[in-house]
Amino acid sequence: MKYSAIVVIASAIFAISCNNKENPKKSMDITPPKVDKIAKNLEMHGDVREDGYYWLNERENAEVIDYLERENDYYAKMTAHTKDFQKDLFEEMKGRIKEDDESVPYKLNGYFYITRYETGKDYPIYTRKKETLDAEEEILFDVNTMAEGHSYYNLNGINVSPDNKLVSFGVDTVSRRKYTIYIKNLESGEILKENIPLTTGGATWANDNKTLFYTKKDEVTLRSNEIYRHTLGTSSDQDVKVYTEEDDTFGTYVYNTKSKKYIVIGSYSTLSSEFRVLNADTPNGDFKIFQKRERGLEYDISHFGNDWYIVTNKDGATNFKLMKTSEDKTSKENWVDEIPHRKETLLEDIEIFKDYLVVSERTNGLNQINIKRWDGKSDYYLPFDNETYTTGTGANPEFDSKILRYGYTSLTTPSSTIDFNMETKEKTVLKETEVLGGKFDKDNYESKRVWATAADGTKIPVSIVYKKGMKMDGTNPLYQYAYGSYGATIDPYFSTTRLSLLDRGFIYAIAHIRGGQYLGRQWYEDGKLLKKKNTFTDFIDVSKFLIQEKYTSKNHLYAAGGSAGGLLMGAVVNMAPELYNGVVASVPFVDVVTTMLDDSIPLTTGEYDEWGNPNEKEYYEYMKSYSPYDNVKAHEYPNMLVTTGLHDSQVQYFEPAKWVARLRELKTDDNVLYLDTNMEAGHGGASGRFEALKEVAKQFAFVFDLEGITK
Repeated sequence: MKYSAIVVIASAIFAISCNNKENPKKSMDITPPKVDKIAKNLEMHGDVREDGYYWLNERENAEVIDYLERENDYYAKMTAHTKDFQKDLFEEMKGRIKEDDESVPYKLNGYFYITRYETGKDYPIYTRKKETLDAEEEILFDVNTMAEGHSYYNLNGINVSPDNKLVSFGVDTVSRRKYTIYIKNLESGEILKENIPLTTGGATWANDNKTLFYTKKDEVTLRSNEIYRHTLGTSSDQDVKVYTEEDDTFGTYVYNTKSKKYIVIGSYSTLSSEFRVLNADTPNGDFKIFQKRERGLEYDISHFGNDWYIVTNKDGATNFKLMKTSEDKTSKENWVDEIPHRKETLLEDIEIFKDYLVVSERTNGLNQINIKRWDGKSDYYLPFDNETYTTGTGANPEFDSKILRYGYTSLTTPSSTIDFNMETKEKTVLKETEVLGGKFDKDNYESKRVWATAADGTKIPVSIVYKKGMKMDGTNPLYQYAYGSYGATIDPYFSTTRLSLLDRGFIYAIAHIRGGQYLGRQWYEDGKLLKKKNTFTDFIDVSKFLIQEKYTSKNHLYAAGGSAGGLLMGAVVNMAPELYNGVVASVPFVDVVTTMLDDSIPLTTGEYDEWGNPNEKEYYEYMKSYSPYDNVKAHEYPNMLVTTGLHDSQVQYFEPAKWVARLRELKTDDNVLYLDTNMEAGHGGASGRFEALKEVAKQFAFVFDLEGITK
């Protein structure tokens, strides 16, 4: 979700009628921006694609900036009549949030760590207290002070040294995800002179309290490709490179185990993984390969006692299984099953404690938490009682503890943080997110899971929430959201901002389409590479189901998605534009073929296992057949709001810019089409806590406007 902060004077104020027959474009004498086409042919495999808007990738070109600003100006003028409503929505959403809030404390190495916010301030304050919550508060970082003078500011990767005296952290002031690492002396409050540029922001301390390992990024592609060792008190120019990831389809990272015994370097791609380990007491030693990478072999490692525990798909374990091996015999021929593969259950993660193993699983789309004693004396699941909830383990850094911290939320229940005593089975709700304003009552809303049938007969789960008492007669506006890529699952969760939709009569639906992992690993496999179109047709078939079952109608159905979900939006409006009255496409990945052919663009090479490598003809042709930009045609499109960020490192701004330009050129309808570029932010949008609400307010105002809802 990306937005500009341009202030314009409205040339007129008007309202759209409830039946949506009057179009804003007809109500105002405002001309959509035009942009020059410059002939450019792109040839591959004997196929020629014409791309007259290719030149919009020239970030430093004044004409490109001028075009983006003209689009922003057009969007601002066309929506000037909603400005007051946007402000009201922002205040409404902000009013539900407790401003002077703080996180539930968690204990690590003798200190309780707390993140808190103060009224009227956008950024967090990171604090800690020694041994007891009654101790004096020590402020690690007041990000509000640090962010002064910056239009964008993001602090991440906070990592305190084992002796509790130093903390490393990363800072990005551009939103390009290029972080500079700094080190702060927690005894003196001084930030040390040494700094490390062009990193992921995170760093890992060795047990000597003076050695840091960190991940460096490639300057051009921003791929995380090198691991360095830094010694306290020296310049980063003297840092020692300990690992280079040579395969450009892989990225790399570094961390230490929960047991604090090992520093681990991980290498990852979509289909394969590899780890190297080093005793954290000997940081100048050599890393040892755990198990060499093999295409198709995925594994993740956790250390406990004298053994390693491995979550892996070895031996055809599509939904993963848990295996075990000794510290000194780490190659795969030594691994033995601890929890065998189960066809109907996806093993997602494990959490290791001194006396307990906690297993996070998913069966039939629903999260489950299995708690096992190492000695076998108990083995049970936490109980959950509905089908639209999300649960998962939280911050559990302490190894010797009987308390499991986990989170719980549902479409109607605000997020809760819960401590569970694994021995006594006592549950303590430490915090349930407060919804301020005095209007929210969870009993006023209803949620359920329904199943749509795809064209190929596959049942697609859909999580739905709405106000109780709604009549399903086809007249309700419905906001349908999905993502559908990378195996990322969009679980049903509570949202205070979503209440602004529900309280105005909207139904909200999450389509759990293929390409995610909601129904297990095969659900993901069936929505990637040469099966990618299942993602798009699933979304369309869910829309048809929602219309058929009279949850909504074509005149009141709205679709939304961002990033790879923006690709989904682009494909859907080419394939079935008649189903939707409006579409919100946030930071959309829409020029698939061109991007995947350009290995200088950040993240491209690491994406081959997700989308395919278009240097191979089969993938090129399949990719081209659905790429939103390549398939824009002369037909009617829904009303559309497209957003991007000038500094986006994941989906470059020029993809949505080119897409909108081509849509303007070819579409045959009179529906509105807006491009809104945040000229100061990147993929994650604005950095402040409440600035993001302004972006949501814009999106909601867009669909409310189309529905004739004015307050």
